[in-house]
Amino acid sequence: MYHIVEKRKLWFIISLVLVLPGLISMVYFGVTRGQILPLSIDYTGGTVWEVRFAQEVQPAAVRQVFVDAGYSDTIVFTVNDNKTVQIKFKPVDGDQKESLRQALEEKFGAAEELTYRSLGPTIGREVSQAAFVAVMAASLLIMLYIAWAFRQVPHPFRYGTAAIVALVHDVLVTISFIGIMNFVSGWEVDALTLTAILTVIGYSVNDTVVVFDRLRENLRRHRGEVFSAVANRSIIETAARSIGTQITVLLILVAILVLGGSTLTQFVATMLVGFVSGMFSSIFNATQILAAWDERSLFHKEASKPASTGSAVPA
Repeated sequence: MYHIVEKRKLWFIISLVLVLPGLISMVYFGVTRGQILPLSIDYTGGTVWEVRFAQEVQPAAVRQVFVDAGYSDTIVFTVNDNKTVQIKFKPVDGDQKESLRQALEEKFGAAEELTYRSLGPTIGREVSQAAFVAVMAASLLIMLYIAWAFRQVPHPFRYGTAAIVALVHDVLVTISFIGIMNFVSGWEVDALTLTAILTVIGYSVNDTVVVFDRLRENLRRHRGEVFSAVANRSIIETAARSIGTQITVLLILVAILVLGGSTLTQFVATMLVGFVSGMFSSIFNATQILAAWDERSLFHKEASKPASTGSAVPA
């Protein structure tokens, strides 16, 4: 039998290596920018400009015009059809706006301005705070729900806590990826990035609960075994399902990443990394946290009697 739980020291070290870049980047951005993440204008404030051209245009080509003009944090995506684009970039004055309009018309022909509005930093800050509160509230509710769902096993709050720790691990791995890509390609956290992170959270919890549910069944069937042995069996029995499900999702994401165009690259790549992290944490972290809690030891140690988390399970 594979000894997954017994090797939790290795899995915890791998997790630490994966989340460390995220923690370092949060400190770096906090010191240099006064914010723990490289936020886009969706959260810091900026200008939203919706323009319609006479011909079809590619968002990446429109964005390149702004990048060439010195606005590297510009975000462009199509609206309704391939002739209308919405452009988000930092605040500009009237002369700068006119210069950008001329550059667009020189490359793509006549452009009709549909909307032009500014998003102040106060609004962006309120959006950031609301997003943070939403994630915290969702995490608390998830923990309480899992504790309630596993109320028939001893120490049900341990299950909720372990699921949240695995969830936080996946978020930090995703932040690590974004932090690295910020240095490599200038990526910033925008509204789509938040959507990707929330999606990762949902998948992470789902995979973790699948393992926990099998663990709950096995605790009833194998009352005489130590908790780590039951946990190991539960992971092995559910690993094939978890990996198989994730692979089907990853194949779709890879296809979109390759064929979806540059405007979807950051969003899809973020989800791809988050889903891989979720698969890892559900198999190699969440249940190991329960085992470490039961043995009162971060690393595995041999036990000669049934562990407290797995003993005296009511029918």
